[in-house]
Amino acid sequence: MSETWLGLLGGVVLILLANWLLVRFGGKSANYAATLVALVTVGLYVPYAILRWPGGDRFALHLAIFLLTSLGCGILFRANGRNEALHWGPAVISGFFVLVAVSGALFAIVAERGITPSLSRWLFPATSSGREVTSVFPGVISHDFQKKEALYNDYLQQVEAQRQRGWQVRKGWLNEPLVDVPTVFRVAVQTREGQPVTEAEAGGEFLRPSDSKRDMPFKLTETEPGLYQSTVTLPLAGRWNLVLRVRRGEDIHEVRAVTEILGR
Repeated sequence: MSETWLGLLGGVVLILLANWLLVRFGGKSANYAATLVALVTVGLYVPYAILRWPGGDRFALHLAIFLLTSLGCGILFRANGRNEALHWGPAVISGFFVLVAVSGALFAIVAERGITPSLSRWLFPATSSGREVTSVFPGVISHDFQKKEALYNDYLQQVEAQRQRGWQVRKGWLNEPLVDVPTVFRVAVQTREGQPVTEAEAGGEFLRPSDSKRDMPFKLTETEPGLYQSTVTLPLAGRWNLVLRVRRGEDIHEVRAVTEILGR
């Protein structure tokens, strides 16, 4: 179990315990205890989340479940203290919000880890094109320069230097790329004047948009002056994002593109 879900479970247990202690030993009413615990929860969790930001979705999910737990404690402890049945109105409202919170938690778990293979085979239809169906959505982040202003400024300087350098890069497959078939990927690099860029380091990654665990790094070997190539085998059909880098000394040239791999 990840740190996120351990924190969620621990928070719920602490809220339940705090409400029970206030009602049982503190002599407080259920409404007072639930309100106090909810306010303390917000006062503690919000600053903690700001300092260690987990992401907007997880923040909202945690806060909703924590507050719903305190609300549920207030309703249940009040009904228990009066020795009366729980009214259907509050029960329906609480049940609705619990359903929303649980659904959000399930969606977050599926997005992070995906569903089990057996459930995937039951839910998703069989494919005839060789494409793999995945329920994981980790997203694609090929560079994180926007997270920090300094790194972003460095990136802008690199882009401007690349534009002024004027290298010409041509790339492509020698044959039609098919899934699980080794295919030669070739890159030709020339200067602005049309001279071959020799003795450079060339390589990059093929990024899978639907599953970053499938990303494929590669390195190219110079076979002729300014001509670099390598045999690449991509395991899944469909769209792949390409990040290609050519480095010679302090000069770095980066190219981004999209390629389509056909199923067999």
